[in-house]
Amino acid sequence: QVHLAESGGGLVQAGGSLRLSCAASVDIFDIDNTGWYRQAPGKQRELVAVISVSGATNAADSVKGRFRISRDNAKNTVYLTVNKMTPEDAGIYYCHVDSARGGAYWGQGTQVTVSS
Repeated sequence: QVHLAESGGGLVQAGGSLRLSCAASVDIFDIDNTGWYRQAPGKQRELVAVISVSGATNAADSVKGRFRISRDNAKNTVYLTVNKMTPEDAGIYYCHVDSARGGAYWGQGTQVTVSS
């Protein structure tokens, strides 16, 4: 069982930045991939960035250059830094992991609101 705790959401002005955190209850090296997803009101949840156990990263084309995923191994935490925010970035951001021991887990989500 893996428990994920997201934090860092809130209200930000357009053009501003946020750093979201996803803290895992297990050693981060027991996790194959960690992804950040975004769900805007009335829309499907979409993957915005992912980091593998080796540290390789990838981001959706729509957010490349503005979103950066990173990891602090000592804290078992994955971060999503979001820059130059627009109202279209608003939504609930979820952390998702694929456990190396099997199973996939979601966090509870953190709300991001962007004021124009």
